[in-house]
Amino acid sequence: MKNKIIVAFIGLMGLFVFNGCDDYLDINFDPSNPQVAEGFAILPPMLGQMVRGVSFDTRFVSQYNQNWAQVATNNVWDQHGYVPGSDAGGDVWRSNYWSIGKNVDIIIEQATLKEQWDYVGVAKAIRAWSWQNTTDLHGEIILKQAWEPNRYVFDFDPQEDVYTEATRLANEALADLSRTDGNGSVANLGRGDLVYKGDRNKWIKFTYSILAHTAQRYSNKSNYDPAKVIEYCDKSLASNDDNFSVPHAGTNSLDGNFFGPLRGNLNNFRPTVFFLNLLNGTVFNGVTDPRLPLMLTASADGTFRGVIPTKGDPVTSNTDTKRMPNLWGANPSATVSTLPGKYFFTNNAVHPLVTYSEIQFIKAEAAFIKGDKALAYDAFKKGIIGHMDLAKVPAAARDAYMASAAVPQASDALKLSDIMLQKYIACWVIGSLETWADMRRYNYSSDVYTGFAAPPALYIDNGGKLAYRLRPRFNSEYVWNRESLNTIGGNDANYHTKPLWFTIK
Repeated sequence: MKNKIIVAFIGLMGLFVFNGCDDYLDINFDPSNPQVAEGFAILPPMLGQMVRGVSFDTRFVSQYNQNWAQVATNNVWDQHGYVPGSDAGGDVWRSNYWSIGKNVDIIIEQATLKEQWDYVGVAKAIRAWSWQNTTDLHGEIILKQAWEPNRYVFDFDPQEDVYTEATRLANEALADLSRTDGNGSVANLGRGDLVYKGDRNKWIKFTYSILAHTAQRYSNKSNYDPAKVIEYCDKSLASNDDNFSVPHAGTNSLDGNFFGPLRGNLNNFRPTVFFLNLLNGTVFNGVTDPRLPLMLTASADGTFRGVIPTKGDPVTSNTDTKRMPNLWGANPSATVSTLPGKYFFTNNAVHPLVTYSEIQFIKAEAAFIKGDKALAYDAFKKGIIGHMDLAKVPAAARDAYMASAAVPQASDALKLSDIMLQKYIACWVIGSLETWADMRRYNYSSDVYTGFAAPPALYIDNGGKLAYRLRPRFNSEYVWNRESLNTIGGNDANYHTKPLWFTIK
C-alpha cells in the first residue's frame, strides 16, 4: 500500500480471546504514552486485510463460478471440492474474526472517547461489510458469541441473523457518518483512509452498497423488497469515482497487488471457456466484446482460448502457438516477475471491492424482478458502460458495442440472463465473491447463466452436487470448535454442498 504503517493487531487464534492481566498487575501502563493505537494507525492495515481475505478466497471461489480454472487437470477446486485439513478457502473467515476482528472495537472505543464519529462510522461499516461477506461464503457462522472471553466452544448462528446484524450495523454507521457534531474532519479521517481520503460522503455511499447487497440476498424470500434494494442502490456509488478500491504501491511482493505478477499467485490459472464465450460472440449474437483483448490474451496464433474446468490446457509445450497465455498476458515460459501484467492483474493496480457497475447491475436485477423493465434497462446499460469505462475501453468501441446486437435495443427485449451475464463480465475476478452469491441464488441455472455447465468431473464427496459454501476455517473451527460444527453438519464430508439460507425459496 502507499502508506506503510505497521500495527500490532490483537492476537486471536480462530475465535480464542486472550485476556490481559488484572488492572492492579498492569505495571507497564504509562498515561503519557498510551499503548493502544488510534484509528488512523489501525485503519490502513484493516483495509489491507479486507483485500487479503477476498483475494486469497477468490482463488478458489473463481474456480467454483468458472471465472478461471487450473491449467492442470482434475484440480479439486475445479471439481467443486476442497482440500481437507487446510485453511484454503478460509481467509475471509480469518480476516473477519482475527485481523479485522477486535480492531474494529478498538477504533470505535477510542474514536468515541474523542467524539470522532467519522471513524466510528467507518469501523462499523467495515464490520457490516465483513459480516455480510463471511456469511455469503460460509452460511452459518459465529455471530452472538464472537470474541466472547473465557469461551472455548462457540455456537453457530443462522445466516439470516448475520444479515440482520450487518444491516443494523450499516444503519448505525450511516448515522455516525452523518453526524456534524464532535471532532471528525476530512484531514483526520484522511490520515488513515487510503480509499476515500477522508471523504465521509463516499463512505456513506459505500455503506449503502452494503445495504443493497444484503437486501438483494433476500431475493428468494417472501419478504424480499426490490424497491428497497433500488433505493439503496440510488444512494450508493454514483460513478466509478466512488468505487471502493484499495491502492497498492506495487514496488515489491509485499506492497504489490495480490493479482500482480510480482506476487506470482496466478501462475496456474487460465480463463474458462464459459467466460471466453461471453466475450467472443458465442453467447451475445456473434458480437465480439471490445473488452476481450483488454481482459484476456490470445495465443501466439491469434486465437483466444479458454479451459474447461478439470480438463486443463491440452497444449503443454510452450513453443506451440496454441499454448494459452497466462493471465498477465504472456507465454507461461516468461519470467513472471518481469511482466507488466494487464487489466487488474498489475503490480500497482487498485483492488476494487465494490464498483459502480456492480451496483447498477444489482439495481437492474431488482427492477427487473419488480417488473419495471424501463428502470431495469436503464441501470443495465449504465452497468455495461460503467465497466467498459473502468476497463478503459475506447469510447467509440464502447458506443458501437452498446448499439450492437449484443445489447437489447429496447427495454421489452431485456432478459434476466442479459443482466446477470453482463454483471458476470463486470465482476470477473475483481467481484468473484459477488458473482458466486448470484450464481447460488439462481442455483447455477443455465437459463440465467447461458452456456454454464457443471464440471465434467465432480469431487468424490459431492454426491453429484455443486458447491454452495466454503467450509469454516480449518485451524480454528475444525481444530478447536469441532463439537459445535456437528450441530450444523460441518463435519460431514459433503458439507460444502449444503444449500445456504439465501439460496432456498
